[in-house]
Amino acid sequence: MLDPAQLYQVDPAAPALDEPVLIVVLDGFVDAGNAGALAVGALTDEREAVRVARFDVDQLVDYRSRRPPLRFETDRWADYDPPELDVVALTDTGDTQYLLLAGPEPDMQWERFVAAVGLLVEQLGIRLVITLQGIPMAVPHTRPIGVTAHGTRPELVEGHTPWFATADVPGSAAALLEYRLGQAGQDVVGYAVHVPHYLSRSAYPQAARVLLDHAGLSAGLYLPTETLTRAAEQAESEIAEQMAASEEVGQVVSALEEQYDQVVAARESGDLRDGLEGGELPSGDELAAEFERFLAGGGDDKPGGKSGDEPPHEPPAPPLPPAT
Repeated sequence: MLDPAQLYQVDPAAPALDEPVLIVVLDGFVDAGNAGALAVGALTDEREAVRVARFDVDQLVDYRSRRPPLRFETDRWADYDPPELDVVALTDTGDTQYLLLAGPEPDMQWERFVAAVGLLVEQLGIRLVITLQGIPMAVPHTRPIGVTAHGTRPELVEGHTPWFATADVPGSAAALLEYRLGQAGQDVVGYAVHVPHYLSRSAYPQAARVLLDHAGLSAGLYLPTETLTRAAEQAESEIAEQMAASEEVGQVVSALEEQYDQVVAARESGDLRDGLEGGELPSGDELAAEFERFLAGGGDDKPGGKSGDEPPHEPPAPPLPPAT
């Protein structure tokens, strides 16, 4: 493997840091409800971000699969917005510094990228890495938002009851990062917030707020969520209006509520078996299929099942109009 240190450059003017936390949000994989992207926006909005390190995206990004925008004006190319994959230093609302790695998920050289992040973790004295994302789930928006927590040590996810026993899902650079850092003895914890599948292609700020609440609690940070709270209130109002206008959608949500309540009861009893008759969230295989469909842009497929089939363990759910 080529030298991972050649994938990035540390800014010589980067601030000195005292065992900071690193939050990682990479776009390009599953991010239902734009939860990760909205969380990044909340962290960086109106807050000064000081660049600590920059990755060489020319070595990591396939421009043909994610073409960056160029602006054309009349008779010339006037502007270019290149992709950036940076580690920046930010402060929480209590002026505690932490780091954020955000940008496009690498299309290639995952192992080298992960090794490079590992070098940065060691070089910068990072004590904890936190990954964030949103995943589509057959859950109703009228119940508490669930989170799947995972970490490199059981102590990192104490207090979080698992939602699944086993699931084989498409890989991601962030997941590989957690796996490799864990092998090296580094503390990493990840949070995947459960976004109602019928809202997964809309902006769902409620989910982003939950992600930042969990990240802040794990890291001992006071992360800014005011803008997300306001956006969530507006989104909840719009969703309620859409619900009131469609009896069919209301019936689907009622069925999901009943299913969700049964699943919660099963979790409280410690029963995490896949394929349980009655109230059961998707099994590992069904969750993997949901990921695959989300990645393929299958917004017209019936949520929760294979294309052309009835969804498992749930009624067919007509998507709600996007909540803005």
